Amino acid sequence: MLRTNLRALGCLLVASFAHCWTVNSIAQETASATSRPNVIIIFIDDMGWGDVGFNGATGPQTPHLDQMARDGRRFNDFYVGCSVCTGSRTALMTGCHFRRLGMQPVLFPNSNQGLHPEEVTIADMLKSSGYRTACVGKWHLGHLPPCLPTYQGFDSYYGIPYSNDMWIDPANKLARNIVVREGLTLDEVKAGHKKRNWVPLMRGEEVIEYPVDQTTITKRYTEEAIRFIESKTEQSQPFFLYLPHTMVHLPLAASPEFFGRTKKLIWDCIEEVDWSVGQILDCLENNGLAENTLVIFTSDNGAAVGSSLPLRGRKFTVYDGGIKEPTLMQWKGTIPANTVCREVCGTIDLLPTLAQWAGATLPTREIDGQDIAPLILGEAGAKSPHQTFFVAHAGGTVREGQWKFYPWKEKSKGRGSAQEQGREPSTMPVQLYDTSTDIAETKNVAEDHPDVVKRLQSAYDQHLLEMEREARVPADLQRPEGAIDPRNPKG
Repeated sequence: MLRTNLRALGCLLVASFAHCWTVNSIAQETASATSRPNVIIIFIDDMGWGDVGFNGATGPQTPHLDQMARDGRRFNDFYVGCSVCTGSRTALMTGCHFRRLGMQPVLFPNSNQGLHPEEVTIADMLKSSGYRTACVGKWHLGHLPPCLPTYQGFDSYYGIPYSNDMWIDPANKLARNIVVREGLTLDEVKAGHKKRNWVPLMRGEEVIEYPVDQTTITKRYTEEAIRFIESKTEQSQPFFLYLPHTMVHLPLAASPEFFGRTKKLIWDCIEEVDWSVGQILDCLENNGLAENTLVIFTSDNGAAVGSSLPLRGRKFTVYDGGIKEPTLMQWKGTIPANTVCREVCGTIDLLPTLAQWAGATLPTREIDGQDIAPLILGEAGAKSPHQTFFVAHAGGTVREGQWKFYPWKEKSKGRGSAQEQGREPSTMPVQLYDTSTDIAETKNVAEDHPDVVKRLQSAYDQHLLEMEREARVPADLQRPEGAIDPRNPKG
């Protein structure tokens, strides 16, 4: 009965969205000028700036990504919306700052809220424009109804619903043909078995394997994605594939074909992800889809295990090593090959940009992203649509042109600290770096530019006020009555 009621609610919400959205005339004009492209977003977990060959990596080999860089366009100042999982995925999927939607930076299996189905995702938007949609991989925006991908515009879902270092929530529905592994029995799973790093694999809204064999997960995601792509070649509908890989998040795992091929397991995992990208691109070529498919490759935040060098900081920080990501876009014959964009933009801009090309309608609710089609297409003189770019996480930061501002004092120890760079911290109460001459953010020039500091401090303060004043409400997860406690098993 609960599922039936939620399905009915979902249908009412979709109908409401369709009634409320207004047709964007520019989108219709753009769509008529070019065929609506298929869209693939490959979203890696915890991959750093220095983990890929096209950014200078010398440990792991990434030939397929390096070729994609030659065939497409690199983005050297491309930002995510948060330096950890959920906040980053919120910005990508909705074009909104995660704080605007009342979302937490990270959700857990014992969290009680998730992305509200009234929020418009890329999948919602493209589906309303006639696209077929699939999510294959890590979701992390709510692992129970009404927040699963199938309530958020995706026709199908296959993947791990959150990070692979978490645990199962006994409230999730078990499939009748569930595969139970690691010596467990079905009765033990039904009784509420939980263990850290043992996570479920889901299809649709049901758990089909527990715990999932993580050594196979990159390969299985890839095979599932290819099945989806090839199934659509028989139809006239364009498709949207969202492929958020579980790797290279801890605990690391690689298939037998990749395990031990390098000196480090993290490099093995990076090379398997690179292989996966190659498989997707080959599939497009083999099916005659490369010239009508936009492929976007990026990461949710900076490195946790790998490298974000030469950028400062890593995952959990808002220094560039935590939020500026290795990013490529390829659309053969449309995006200029072997080119580089050096303008500020980010995942938050993908929803409004895709609306233009898909002839889709935009949400009537406030979003924060901007159309970056001119940047993607390499139009002469194209500039960032963002005068200021905000990330309100881990102390917060503002990017304005060459300037990167932090409204807090530099730390002497810890993540992204001055100690990590082998120097003493600045004594200034705030931080300002000139990214045009100091990519590693080593010299705090706040004292030399008080006017810039004043302007960016004011902009950040106003941003926080706006987020607090206009924050929307996330959805409550629906656990069946009497469900077993989902708390952290602590081991």
